[in-house]
Amino acid sequence: MTLDLEWVRAQFPAFADPTLDGWSHFEAAGGSFACRQVIDRLTRFYTQRKVQPYAAYPASALGGMEMDEARLRLAAMLGVETHELSFGPSTTQNTYVLAQAARGWMKRGEAIIVTNQDHEANSGPWRRLEEDGIEIREWRIDPETGHLDPEGLVALLDANVRLVCFPHCSNVVGEINDVAAITRIAHDAGARVCVDGVSYAPHGFPDVGALGCDVYLFSAYKTYGPHQGIMVIREEFGFDLPNQGHHFNGDVLYKRFTPAGPDHAQVAASAGIADYMEALSAHHGGPTDAAGAARHAHSVMRDAEKARLQPLLDFVASKNSVRLIGPADADRRAPTVAMALEERGADVAQRLIPHRIMADGGDFYAQRPLAAMGVDLDRGVLRASFTHYTSAEDVDRLIDALDQAL
Repeated sequence: MTLDLEWVRAQFPAFADPTLDGWSHFEAAGGSFACRQVIDRLTRFYTQRKVQPYAAYPASALGGMEMDEARLRLAAMLGVETHELSFGPSTTQNTYVLAQAARGWMKRGEAIIVTNQDHEANSGPWRRLEEDGIEIREWRIDPETGHLDPEGLVALLDANVRLVCFPHCSNVVGEINDVAAITRIAHDAGARVCVDGVSYAPHGFPDVGALGCDVYLFSAYKTYGPHQGIMVIREEFGFDLPNQGHHFNGDVLYKRFTPAGPDHAQVAASAGIADYMEALSAHHGGPTDAAGAARHAHSVMRDAEKARLQPLLDFVASKNSVRLIGPADADRRAPTVAMALEERGADVAQRLIPHRIMADGGDFYAQRPLAAMGVDLDRGVLRASFTHYTSAEDVDRLIDALDQAL
């Protein structure tokens, strides 16, 4: 069903704010606008529930119930058990804690496979384990296309590999990796799998249960919610790793990898993401149960994004002065478009401001893939990223602005 953009934008207060009127948001890969459902829940928690949760008195009990609701509904949307989903201050922090757990799980001489396609958050923490005698093997991208070939993984796997870490899609390359197929390859070799979903999840929640990976991480603030990191860790793997939380929380999976106390209000407000996904599905003729709504919303969102994305890709690919990073086919990628230019990406982003285009330039913590593709890190790239609430008119405005700025 065709996305009802008017209805969608009515769910995001940013589109009604006069300070943002006339601006086109092409910085979604750095953080999305928050939906009204999340903002309302956050306001309610700070107004009515801002006490220590899980006590017997009403304000406390309701606060705890709302935190539990967020975990319950988001886990259902992701196709996993409720206790397999946990919150942390950011995906970078969640990955760091997970890597510290792996430090005690692995032995010297065992290996982790990482990629040079990743954002640094799903690369750096694992690479640091080399200090403890863990072998780090790098699964490398094609330097021309940025593609991560599964055959390259096969060549790296052996009995010493305990963990394979890779992105669902890169925050600069944009190509969507076949997580289910890659996970099967790794599992067949006896390795666990950790997937960075930060750049994919804003474009529709995946069915993590069906993907089969052992860990899936993404950021709520990029999926229309508050500034929290969300981590799925499957039960078998989670209890195989040493507890990183308080000793008395060691038998609770969603507390094992949260060394500090959770942000009560932001966890509770994350249930608003589920509210929004269910409402989007229902408005577009889909189911309202959590899992069904997530799948339907994913389909509607992706169809809308691909229709907006292809004209931008065609334009960028036609420019001799621009190198498009990643595939030129909207079916194969997320709407995160990095462009290597003959000048600094940040300088071109500045020239887009008079056209009311919100975009930026730099390396976006993706120095490894950009360097592997021969991009000058001093210049970086210009990146234009969007999500389903972006209109065709926004994309036309961006194309016109780029045509003048380049």
